[in-house]
Amino acid sequence: MPHPSPVTSPTPPAWPHCAHNPTLDDSVGCRGIHVPGHTACLAHLADPDRDTYLSGLVPGSDIDHRGTTFTEPLLNDLLATVRDSESGRPTFGNARFESATFTGDTNFESAIFAGYAGFSETTFTGRAWFGKATFADTAEFEEATFTGYAWFAGTRFTGSAEFGEATFTGDAWFGKATFERDTEFGMVTFAGNARFHSTAFKQTASFGPLECAGRLQLSGAVFGGPVTLLISARRLECRRTRWSATAELRLRYATVDFAQAVFEYPLTITAEASPLALNNGQPMAEQALAGSPDATVRMASMRGVDAAHLVLADVDLSQCLFTGTVHLDQLRLEGTCTFDKVPAHTSWRHWHPVRFTQRHTLAEEHHWRARQPAAVPGWNRAVFNASHAGPAQLAPVYRALRKSYEDSKNEPGAADFYYGEIEMRRHDQTSSARTERGLLHGYWLLSGYGLRASRALGWLAAAMLTTIVLFMGFGLPQDEPKQAATGKLPPGGGTVTFEIDKDHPQNPTKDRFTGERFEKALNITLNSVVFRSSGQDLTTAGTYIEMASRVTEPILLGLAVLAVRNRVKR
Repeated sequence: MPHPSPVTSPTPPAWPHCAHNPTLDDSVGCRGIHVPGHTACLAHLADPDRDTYLSGLVPGSDIDHRGTTFTEPLLNDLLATVRDSESGRPTFGNARFESATFTGDTNFESAIFAGYAGFSETTFTGRAWFGKATFADTAEFEEATFTGYAWFAGTRFTGSAEFGEATFTGDAWFGKATFERDTEFGMVTFAGNARFHSTAFKQTASFGPLECAGRLQLSGAVFGGPVTLLISARRLECRRTRWSATAELRLRYATVDFAQAVFEYPLTITAEASPLALNNGQPMAEQALAGSPDATVRMASMRGVDAAHLVLADVDLSQCLFTGTVHLDQLRLEGTCTFDKVPAHTSWRHWHPVRFTQRHTLAEEHHWRARQPAAVPGWNRAVFNASHAGPAQLAPVYRALRKSYEDSKNEPGAADFYYGEIEMRRHDQTSSARTERGLLHGYWLLSGYGLRASRALGWLAAAMLTTIVLFMGFGLPQDEPKQAATGKLPPGGGTVTFEIDKDHPQNPTKDRFTGERFEKALNITLNSVVFRSSGQDLTTAGTYIEMASRVTEPILLGLAVLAVRNRVKR
């Protein structure tokens, strides 16, 4: 249907004010526009004149009651005169309520506004009910104040809808509403919760800068056009939200639940370090969020999301649930995206100490480890309703995040996720064979999967010390073997032939741990580390000790070098 041009709302002094005389209780007088043919507003019109005016209204009439104060009975009388007898719904043409005040509960439930609907600067002191109403043309609620509950559930906005600078002191409910044209929620303040679940925004929508002291719920909402959300809120719920065009979420304070969200175009979630800027360039006051500890944006869940077009920048992922995310390897992480850490302290398990090397850790690994009977303190338990993922589910998640970091050339960051991947494979009792788990356990024990240089160097030092002790105790002969020359004269004389032989090394029997023997043992061991033969005379036991040393110690040295490389390469 054609949309008539919206009527521009004039400032209050432009309309003729009610001639009601102020009283001691009403010192500022009435600002309501007068009823046509009278000098008073509808609220202060004499009863016979009000009855005459109301009886002249029919469904679809244009009305103008700017600045008027409506009590519940007065509004009910007005709605009764414009109620359609067939549909039972109050029906207005152009309806102007700018700067009006509605005391008590306001019930526009199922009303039809066929023309322009003006509620700019209107004050609703009680509950405001607009559920299942229809706004066929422009609807303006700019700078409106809702001091009670605001109910717009199931409302249909066929024309553009303007809620700029509106204030909702109580909870606001826009669930299952439909906005068919451009929608504006700029500089809006929600002091309570704001629910837009299953709401349809069919064209361009502008959210923000917007402040919500409670929960902003967009679960199940559909955005048909490009949208930018500038939001400061304690919690943002976007479960099963559908984004049919590019979208950008610039957030502060919010804990974001993005589970099962659907989008086919690039979508960016960015944490803003500074307060959001208003239209005039000034920062948003964020008074409703003054008690929050910090402005950090935290992701709570990405389960069921196809992350191929998702970009996260400067968000906290320490509590995020990742299992079930599709194309996680294509997720782009920019700026400073933080993950959880392992317990930093040393704990005792039975008779031996347990200490974890710091690394990036998924929240779901925390939950799994906290459920283990022998769990050490410091692993965070699962939040309410979080499903229990185990090593078999977490290994692919770590693998995908590792690939994402590798694709962005962040090899040191990828190393932590590689560690987590192999760690989950080592603990997986369902899909990993016992032999494979044994090999992984040895790999972890010797060098932390080739990522802990200190562990490999520690084992190398221990192996070298053991080798030195073994050489001093068993490998070095008691004395250096002497060469002996035996001459034999052939019959008839003339030529003398000497056969040079060497005594076999004798096992040590006297004092074995001397400085001289230590120096020899150290020389042999150092040569073994770099896979060289020392050329030293050894006992039979020493020969086997050297062979073992030349195999194990270069491997440990190589693991240490590999670990250093994995931490510093780009």
